[in-house]
Formats: sequence, C-alpha cells, structure tokens
Amino acid sequence: MNIENQDQKKGSDEEILNNGSEELNEDNLPDNEITEDVEIDPSTREEAEADSSNTEDEDKSVDEEAPPTYEELQSEVAATKDQLLRSLAEGENIRRRTEREKADTSKYAITNFARQIISVADNLTRALSSVSDDAKAKNEELSNLCVGIEMTDKELINTFEQFNIKSIESVGQKFDHNIHQAMFEVDDPDQPAGMVVQEIQKGYVLHDRLLRPAMVGVSKGAPKLEVTEEALQIVESAKEKSANDSSSAYEKQSEAANKVTEGKNAQLDKEL
Repeated sequence: MNIENQDQKKGSDEEILNNGSEELNEDNLPDNEITEDVEIDPSTREEAEADSSNTEDEDKSVDEEAPPTYEELQSEVAATKDQLLRSLAEGENIRRRTEREKADTSKYAITNFARQIISVADNLTRALSSVSDDAKAKNEELSNLCVGIEMTDKELINTFEQFNIKSIESVGQKFDHNIHQAMFEVDDPDQPAGMVVQEIQKGYVLHDRLLRPAMVGVSKGAPKLEVTEEALQIVESAKEKSANDSSSAYEKQSEAANKVTEGKNAQLDKEL
C-alpha cells in the first residue's frame, strides 16, 4: 500500500510540474516567438565521446596493470643490496681515513716546534767547534764553559731521541736527494762519484718524516783517463784485425757454398 501511494504521489507531482511548465511557456512567451528544439554541435559530441573513451581506456589500463615479475623483484633486491654494500664500504673507508689522519696528527703534532728547536742544537755545536783545544788548555774557565755546553748539547740530543727526532748520518753515505742537499762537489779520486764526503749542516727527521735535509758536499769521483795516441793506434789496429778476420771468414763461407752448388749441378748434369 505504501508503495502504491508513493507511486501515485510521484505521478501527481509530475503532472503538476508539467502543467506548471506549460502555463509558464504559454504566459511568458510572446506571440511572435517560435520555440525550436536545441541542437547539439557535432564537434562537442565527438569531444565528449573521446573523453569518455579515454577514461574507459585509463580504467582498463589500471585494471590490466600486472604485478612485477620474480625477475624484476630479484633485480631490485640486487640493486638495493649493491647500494647498501657500497654505502658500508664508503663508511668503512671514511672511518679508516679518519683514524689514520688522527694518528698522523698526534704523531707529527710537534713538527713546527721541532723545526725551530733543532737550530738550538746547531748553535751549541757551532759554539763548541769555535773553541780550539789549545785555548781550552790555557784557560780553565773557558774549558769549564765548554764542558757545560757539551753537557747541554748531550741533554738536548737525548730529549730529541725521546720525541723521535733523529739526526741523519751523511758522511760516507751515498747521496740521496730525499734527505741530502748538495752544496758543492769535491774532487776526490779515492771516493766514487756520488758519495757524501763533507757535511756542512746536520739534517733531522721526525719519525719517518724529513724535518730538514742535510747540507753536504758530494764527490765527483776519479778523473777520467786521457786518451793517448798509442792507445788510439792500438784500438784502430784491433778494429782492423777484427774486420780482416770477419772478411776472411766470409770468403771461406762463400767458397764452401760455391763448391756445394757446383757439386749439385754436376750431379744434375749426369742424371740428365
């Protein structure tokens, strides 16, 4: 019953709306106006159909999109694993580099101070070398002063060794451009060329790092022998002899080859 009443009510409402619209059209429209049906533009209709078809295609593509395959997932896992390993390796390298820089910083922290303090040792050495043994023997106070300077020098060297500051032994060693600085050359026939024969200023190292190169004099070596005319004649005669020997040997080889060829030709003539 309720459904029938609702249907009847809807039908009555539709009739009222239709009657009202007809009355409005009849009352409001002028007599000379002609009502026409609304026509739809074909272009707008095609655009609407295209939009609807595009939306349908998009819906189908979304519905038809397949999940990733096992190979694709495996490749993604491998790529992620590679990136993770690279990140871990980079972090380990940074950690090691930081530790090495920290160790070097603590190891060579006194480098600038050591470069300045070694000049004190140079001055003490110069002071001791400037006083001769005769002057020490004549003047007791001067001798006592030199003894005090020597004790100070030894104490300073011991302090250097505690902090791994060591002097470079240069005299009698082969010249090394990494730790030596050549100031001049010395003609010494008793020494081979490139040997350190004199030291002007000591060199020092901190651990394995150079603080200051040693200033040294390097030997030129024994002088070269002068070539005399007799030596030149001996050399030329030896060259001529070797040339004659080689030419005679070549002639012997050619004669033997000619004999072999002549023998083969004779055998061929007999066979023919």
